[in-house]
Amino acid sequence: MIYEITDTDKVSAIFDGWDETLIWSCLQVIMGKIYADDAGSPQSAAAVLGDFIFLAGKPNAEFAEGVLKQSGEDFMLIVPQNEAWTDAVTEFYGSDATVVSRYAIKKEPGIFDRDKLEEAVMSLPCGYELHMIDEQLYNMCRAEEWSKDLVAQFPDYDGYRSLGLGAVILKDNAVVSGASSYSRYLGGIEIEIDTKKEYRRKGLAYICGAKLILECLKRDLYPSWDAQNKASVALAEKLGYHYSHSYKAIEIQRH
Repeated sequence: MIYEITDTDKVSAIFDGWDETLIWSCLQVIMGKIYADDAGSPQSAAAVLGDFIFLAGKPNAEFAEGVLKQSGEDFMLIVPQNEAWTDAVTEFYGSDATVVSRYAIKKEPGIFDRDKLEEAVMSLPCGYELHMIDEQLYNMCRAEEWSKDLVAQFPDYDGYRSLGLGAVILKDNAVVSGASSYSRYLGGIEIEIDTKKEYRRKGLAYICGAKLILECLKRDLYPSWDAQNKASVALAEKLGYHYSHSYKAIEIQRH
């Protein structure tokens, strides 16, 4: 059995010490959901937001399967709290599970060089336009597969306008790069950043990232960054972040 937990104080201790903003969003009841194996005295818990499932507490593969079924998705990225969770999940899912490395970036308020970020924004190439995401651009982002995750966790523009924040670059009136809030928590956002394949390696993601960070600083929000790959780490470092450590995640793909 799995139970959706609305009083997140019941499970907060299970996630203690996990420096992950998507978990904070769930515990703060801003975005996402919390599930547990027992409504009264939970031993295993999951924070679910978008494509991510964070598993904590007592390892329980059957509980993880219940959470995955609840999501209704064929693909999810499971982030285990420890090696015991990794072993339990990979043994349960077998060939449906692929262990991958992700890269944590330090959360360091006050480290950003505003002048350097402003210079980055000013380096926008001729023929491109940089805009903050409004309703029209929100809908344009949702319409394409490569860009939908820039806004996908906000089911409508009213929600995005209230909690989200993002910048995109246009070329010939089409979105070609963007940096936006994948999620929101008290005090900050988790950054999602991407560029359309044929426009990569032109510095566009760097410009969008710089613009979004500056807008966060204006609003006293922290722009948290978690890297899927080493290229994302390099971009983060170029923007002023510092690498922390690698960690394991498990891709679950139903065949």
